[in-house]
Amino acid sequence: MPLRPARCYTHQEKPPYTRKEYIHGVPPPKIVKYVMGNPHIDADTVVVLMALEKAAVRHNALEAARLMASKYLSTTIGDQNFMLIIRTYPHHVIREHKMMAFAGADRLQEGMRLAFGKPVGTAARVDMGTEIIEVRVKSNNIEHAKEALRRAASKLPVKTRIVIKKLAKAS
Repeated sequence: MPLRPARCYTHQEKPPYTRKEYIHGVPPPKIVKYVMGNPHIDADTVVVLMALEKAAVRHNALEAARLMASKYLSTTIGDQNFMLIIRTYPHHVIREHKMMAFAGADRLQEGMRLAFGKPVGTAARVDMGTEIIEVRVKSNNIEHAKEALRRAASKLPVKTRIVIKKLAKAS
């Protein structure tokens, strides 16, 4: 069965459910790496993708955004000239009450009585102002970092803003 669209999970008013000791069979997040590029780069600028609204971002959306940003940065400026960090972790367990969808199914099941749902994935809860992705570059590559984060933002189900910060040099 295919995944439900992101709009089914993005806006949730309930508190996050993270008690994995009570849920058996929570699928692991699809995110492969949280830090990419060159971790020893002498960067002077941080370009941040910041959420503008409260939402739940699924783990597969985070992975798609990471792939888009890292692929663009590695092809344009090279692997040694940036460090990309995923700042959010998908802790919230997404549950789905599976329903039969064929003719006559209404006579076979009890419906939503005491429905808890089976875990289908995880999501990262973000609030307004949460940093989702961070790219550290030198000041001559700021435009490439902004373009990479713009492409990554198209994969996320939340409105975002790109913020540029200067790093203070350690003396």
